[in-house]
Amino acid sequence: MNSKYYKYVNTLFVVIPMTLIMAFVGLIRNYGFQDGWFFLFLKAWSVMLPVAYASAFLIIPKARKYAEQLIKK
Repeated sequence: MNSKYYKYVNTLFVVIPMTLIMAFVGLIRNYGFQDGWFFLFLKAWSVMLPVAYASAFLIIPKARKYAEQLIKK
């Protein structure tokens, strides 16, 4: 794979299962298995995925920087 796209694909593979789990747990916790729960789940996930994907590019570099500073001390 072209290393130019590696970080984007890698982040996507982390964000997809993370948001699926979060949307499922949040939906079941708040609404339970009522009629139409699957469509509510897809609706929640479709909002969470792009937000989490964009946020990951803001959070990961800062987290890496802070972790490196912490380990060096």
